[in-house]
Amino acid sequence: MAMPRIILIMLILNTLLAVGGIGFTFTLYQSVQQMAQAAPNEAAGAASEATEEAEAEKVEYQFHPVDKVIVSLAGDGREHYIVFDLVLQAGLETEKKKLEQIDPMVRNSAVAHLTSLKFQELRGQAIPQLQTALEAAILQDFAARNLLVPFEHVLISKMIVQ
Repeated sequence: MAMPRIILIMLILNTLLAVGGIGFTFTLYQSVQQMAQAAPNEAAGAASEATEEAEAEKVEYQFHPVDKVIVSLAGDGREHYIVFDLVLQAGLETEKKKLEQIDPMVRNSAVAHLTSLKFQELRGQAIPQLQTALEAAILQDFAARNLLVPFEHVLISKMIVQ
């Protein structure tokens, strides 16, 4: 009878040691994880505060499409075409009628900017870079004509280059 009791006691002790080891490992893992999260936060304290403020000030937008703008581009001895759709990002308070009224102006500015580029220049640009340049050209064109800009950003939603 003494032998089964010893085996039972050893089994219970081994189980307790295994559970204790797992608990210790889990606690250690969580403390290391918390330290890893705290280190970048301390280094970027001001940046995280700015991010938190930006998240707190989320704004809703409306979007107005400017469909199928077609531009002919000069290329290596032949014509190339680009077809793209733009989207104007505006605040919710902006009237849709204002966005519809400036549609021809946005098209004109986009065509004027892109026809000045050669096909290889256009193909060499990444979409974000092209989008930024196009937005700057449109905003500059509006400013040159003393027009009110009822939108905040110009986005490229589709683009086909042939």
